[in-house]
Amino acid sequence: MNIRAITYFLDASFPLSEERLRVAGAATAEIKGALENAGYAVQTVRVALPPFSRVLAGDASKVVRLAQDLEAACFINKIDAASLGPARLTDPPEFFYAIPDAIGATENVFASAIIAEPLSGVSLPAVRLAAEVIRRCATVAPNGLGNHRFAALANVPAGSPFFPAAYHDGGSPVVSIGVEAADLAVSAFADADSLADARARFIGAVEEHAQKIYNLSKRGGARGLQSGGIDFSLASYPEAARSLGAALERLTGGPVGARGTLAAAAFLADALDRARFRHVGFSGLFLPILEDAVLAARAAAGGLTLSDLLLYASVCGTGLDLVPLPGGITADALAAILVDVAALSLRLNKPLTARLMPIPGKRPGDEVKLDYPYFAPTRVFSPRATGLGGLFAGQETFDLGPRSR
Repeated sequence: MNIRAITYFLDASFPLSEERLRVAGAATAEIKGALENAGYAVQTVRVALPPFSRVLAGDASKVVRLAQDLEAACFINKIDAASLGPARLTDPPEFFYAIPDAIGATENVFASAIIAEPLSGVSLPAVRLAAEVIRRCATVAPNGLGNHRFAALANVPAGSPFFPAAYHDGGSPVVSIGVEAADLAVSAFADADSLADARARFIGAVEEHAQKIYNLSKRGGARGLQSGGIDFSLASYPEAARSLGAALERLTGGPVGARGTLAAAAFLADALDRARFRHVGFSGLFLPILEDAVLAARAAAGGLTLSDLLLYASVCGTGLDLVPLPGGITADALAAILVDVAALSLRLNKPLTARLMPIPGKRPGDEVKLDYPYFAPTRVFSPRATGLGGLFAGQETFDLGPRSR
């Protein structure tokens, strides 16, 4: 099992404090060293800011400068990536419009946009703005990879170490750990002779690693750094031994997307919920099409749809993640997908994200083989969406309460 991210949550104002970023770099280096000495491979060290409109005191003209300064400071302090945090429902449109420019002007800076919150509801204006951001991000880097660094957020609180969703709610610095642990499920299920045995093996492995990782993550305490906890979402890697899709197929005996997949996802998510450790963030199942070899293969064979992925998200997951879409998809069609994610998140009272990847020049069913080491080959999904019409064509924000019974 590897560590996907050590994420340092840093309060900030602009211009950025060089000293605060130096402390962030030193603290995360200490934690990284402790984890590596214990035998864990650490993929990235990251820093996440509060929502960038707050950092900039409402000045949208400085978003690109903030992104560039943050990236430069991270390079100096050996921090691999940074999050600007989200554009918020109350932010002027200019902050949404600035996101593609910031992503295009950097290589390792991520951002997000909130489209729904429990106290506010689903914002149709924010949904449409986020859809426009996705359309523009598809053009700011080769092969649409700009959207790898952007996500729409629905009901996502501060504190998750996974990018692009990570952001700080202000105050004292905090560090949280995001793990890449799909292989724990693959191993536990391969050796099990019953569902009860599979659950026990998996929970035991999660608890053992979580306790060790949490203790090691507290190494920054001497610097006044709080430990936020562990996001044990079962992040994948594009090889079968580290694939969440492979773990699901160990349970069902059939391909992901066939009947039984929903039950398998629910079973695995329930087992993760039962494990005792300090949860933070999503702590669910990631179903990232491009990052999971088995999911990518099943999608390429036509066995997975957007509706399937949303169905599985209803019992376990984090939404729609790294889903390749046609390059010509309209902002209206993207908005129709996003509003479904937003509605699902509020009715189920769970955090969901949408990281959608329009691939320039590609149509539904076309092969996708991107020159990126963490992506597996697959095919473009059919969006089955044209746009929001009827009463949804307006600019309202509508309440959606969680199901009460």
